[in-house]
Amino acid sequence: MKAMRLACLTVLASAFLGTGVPAQAPGAQKIKVLTLLGRPLQFAAADKQGLFAKYGIEVETENLPNSDALRANLAVGKGDLAYLAVDNAVAMVELAHQDVTIVMGGEGSQNELMAQPEIKSIKDLQGKTLIVDAPNTAYALQMKKILLLNGMQAGKDYEIKPFGATPARLAAMREHKEFAGSMLGPPTSIAARHAGFVSVGSVQELIGPYQAAGYFTPRAWAKEHRDTLILFLAACVEAQRWLMAPPNKQQVIDLWVKEFHLAPEIAAETYESSMNHPGGFATDARLDVEGFKNVLKLRAEVEGQWGGHPPGPEKYYDSTYYDAALVKVMKGIK
Repeated sequence: MKAMRLACLTVLASAFLGTGVPAQAPGAQKIKVLTLLGRPLQFAAADKQGLFAKYGIEVETENLPNSDALRANLAVGKGDLAYLAVDNAVAMVELAHQDVTIVMGGEGSQNELMAQPEIKSIKDLQGKTLIVDAPNTAYALQMKKILLLNGMQAGKDYEIKPFGATPARLAAMREHKEFAGSMLGPPTSIAARHAGFVSVGSVQELIGPYQAAGYFTPRAWAKEHRDTLILFLAACVEAQRWLMAPPNKQQVIDLWVKEFHLAPEIAAETYESSMNHPGGFATDARLDVEGFKNVLKLRAEVEGQWGGHPPGPEKYYDSTYYDAALVKVMKGIK
């Protein structure tokens, strides 16, 4: 069993690095989605249930090594949408001055600050090096906030090192004991716990509701491809419903095993966490507005954005596409 768990950890990072390109359907509307952790489980479910074909959509995914690369690719038109922590959309608007908009949610955050086995508390991270995807977005801000709550500041009391996406960070922590900790979420956090790493704090306990992964796109692309975008979102909503339907539990666990090469027990724990605990998959992939307000609040507090006073969610979130997609789903039409 121990060997199987270690094998799971070895393949976990590489499993997320694939590119999913479905078979072409004549006349289908093509969409390219940029991702950071490989093909989202929702896309695998949509393919399994024929939902993209139902809505006349053909979806290609490209996986990038880190969020900096993903944002850069989206900005120059190398993808149509991104599925990533939505704080990246805020960063594109505020830091890179790119006109993007969030169009749907997907998942909350169940991230934990996972640390080397000898770390017993957050205070033990004093003077240590912590690794992140990018130092000024999303989960790095979660980590900075958690350490600020314990009186510790980045660059003064600990160091931050960019290292790439979640599975790559776990692999790095296994190989380099000097990397004391990182923010990790399921299934990687579960695999980390199985390997002996410890949790010294969680987002749900210390920060509260947090809108994590969602869909965002250049605003001009959304306007020019409104009908196609609505069809795509409708297919994703149906896929999310299928994933969250209790009768499909074993099929969903099997899908996690197949798609991400997880050990069955880790896939089962990931299902339990994602479907039955706060911060997991969102019903109908709805954006958690209160959780998104917390995202903006965190950026204001930790990075000093907007002079410490964040704007409202409507600056970054256009719900009209999602609302139209829900109508499509309810009517059962294209």
